[in-house]
Amino acid sequence: MANFALAQESAGVPPNTHCCPIAPMTRILIADDHTIMREGLKRILDGIEDIQVVAEAVDGFDTLEKVRNTEFDVLLMDLSMPGRSGVDLIRQIKDEFPKLPILILTMHEEEQYAVRAIRAGARGYLTKESAGTQLVTALRKVASGRPYISIEVAEQLAMSAMPADDSQPHTSLSDREFEVFTHLVKGKSITEIGEILHLSVKTVSTHKTRIMQKMNMSNLSDLVQYAVAHHLLQPQA
Repeated sequence: MANFALAQESAGVPPNTHCCPIAPMTRILIADDHTIMREGLKRILDGIEDIQVVAEAVDGFDTLEKVRNTEFDVLLMDLSMPGRSGVDLIRQIKDEFPKLPILILTMHEEEQYAVRAIRAGARGYLTKESAGTQLVTALRKVASGRPYISIEVAEQLAMSAMPADDSQPHTSLSDREFEVFTHLVKGKSITEIGEILHLSVKTVSTHKTRIMQKMNMSNLSDLVQYAVAHHLLQPQA
């Protein structure tokens, strides 16, 4: 490049400072509790000149520690990990690092998960099934300050400002209630949910009662059937 510039000058041509620009390196922190998934993501990104994986985290607590102590540009995070995770983790990270771009990667295809993640502060949302073809584009986009969401999610975000749909009562749940709901339908006990979300048993029980009331359900079996019917149950790895 230097020789090319000298040749231009000797020929009386001003150096072209815009020729062949080198893209800035985007450093990625991957947070996912599945080793196979992390390795797969690294393989996808291996060889991409402007993207480098600089660190990995295996759960919510590890993610917080790495975010606080690692130099990186974009957090690529699974929505469901052991320990603190989901919307709660997104909010805490954004409280501490408001300018940090977060790209959520998840097995959830239901737009409701994406809407809640975006409202909590994530800049983009990508399903794991589409990672192979869309990951690089998504990372570059959120790193540049732009959102990466589907048309369907954009529509859901617009609709979320409207009154809740009576045919989909889960949309009326608060973010915390929705988190408790997702754990309930996966078979977690009140005590287990409290440990996962760092809430008292009493608080979880109160959330469960409100969930039942808002969704007009009488028992846990009804909640599970509803979750299955509305594709709100994440496949278990």
